[in-house]
Amino acid sequence: MQHLVPDHVRAVPGPRTPVFAARSAVEGEALTVLHRAARALLAGLPDLTERLMTVLREREPAYRAAMETDADGVREEVQRSLRLNVGSLLRPGELREAARRCSWAIGRSRAERGLPLDALLRAFRLGGGLVWQGLVDETTHRHPTDVRLLVHVAADVWNFVDEHCAVVADAYRQTERELVWRRENRLRLMTAALLDGTARIADLPATAAALGLPEQGRYAVVVVRLSAGRSYQDARGPAELPGLRVLWHRDRDGGGSHGIVLADGGPSAGNDRDHDHATGDGTGTRTRATGGGPDGPEDRTAAGPALDAGRIGRRLVLPPGARAGVSPVADGLAAIGDARRLADTALRTCPRTGGTVVLEEQLPAALVVSAPNLGAALAERVLGPLLRLDPADRDVLLDTLTAWLSCDGSAQRAAAGLYCHRNTVLNRLRRCEQLTGRSLTRPADLVELSLALSAHRLCTG
Repeated sequence: MQHLVPDHVRAVPGPRTPVFAARSAVEGEALTVLHRAARALLAGLPDLTERLMTVLREREPAYRAAMETDADGVREEVQRSLRLNVGSLLRPGELREAARRCSWAIGRSRAERGLPLDALLRAFRLGGGLVWQGLVDETTHRHPTDVRLLVHVAADVWNFVDEHCAVVADAYRQTERELVWRRENRLRLMTAALLDGTARIADLPATAAALGLPEQGRYAVVVVRLSAGRSYQDARGPAELPGLRVLWHRDRDGGGSHGIVLADGGPSAGNDRDHDHATGDGTGTRTRATGGGPDGPEDRTAAGPALDAGRIGRRLVLPPGARAGVSPVADGLAAIGDARRLADTALRTCPRTGGTVVLEEQLPAALVVSAPNLGAALAERVLGPLLRLDPADRDVLLDTLTAWLSCDGSAQRAAAGLYCHRNTVLNRLRRCEQLTGRSLTRPADLVELSLALSAHRLCTG
């Protein structure tokens, strides 16, 4: 709608003071005409309300759907808004703030109910157009010669409409941000409760529906710690598990994340390839699913065999220097808390240089870190005399013993890894036997030595 002032009512050139006086007089007359027409609109408010309801029903599908479910609520909202906004034209000092509060409340209410913002803004502009047309029609019908005066208040009326559109949009966007925050916070709290083991059994169906995970699925938990100086920059998460559904949850300290992995399989679950753990830059700041959309995991459980923890660990792609622990696979969401604690135990056995540890493949080391005081006592009892040697001598013997055990007792292979002669390895091993009082040919002594070495590495650094 154009609000151009016709040429015949524009101020003509002349002395400045008489021009201002003339404009002031014309504007006063225009306000009188506006107030007279506004009082008539208020007198016929029910009819004006029904006319706007009809326009909204015909031209706004979102409002038409809202009226089908709550016609009385929409009518009450429309009538209150019209009463306060038309009343503000008459008594701006008294009603303008109340009208703004009404528009703000409508913006919040419609955001909470999911009405599109575009539809809401169009409804306000349709309402403004209907009010303006009502003012013009009322004046034309009762005082046709005064219609020309309304052009002097047209800009004020439409500025008023724009002001309320801005109020509605601000309220809508603020409410929308609050709703998104509440939803994301609710999902974070649900995920944290699963990982902490504090989720109530009665809440699991709702949790499963909200997170998009099967309540009775098979799950493993992966914990990832980034190397010092790295931060989460990628929304996918701190690591990648190609083809698998993963829900990442960032730890409170910000140094790591736990991932809930659905182990029931997917279209690529059977294609189990080993991956180097030094590729990718998968860091994350919020929970989402690898291979899914931003709001939840993608449904990929229709095909593919179930995975075990070892295969999950081999699929895990870590950033350089990151450390990860993988729990055994557990049944159902209710078991995720226990799986998380086992994943944390696996992480404690991971070398400081990085890599992935699957708990089921490192159970002896996990036993040691689960009781660090006993592990330290075992290391002292078995390796004490060796540990009190000169550091250079001590480290050579410890490295030799460790290499020999990792080579399944082959002195030849250990020597190749240590870049020395086989006889040198055998001489060092005999010295280890003398210092510790344990025989490398006696199974019980080998178990003690192996556990003591793990305890020394894990519990004493």
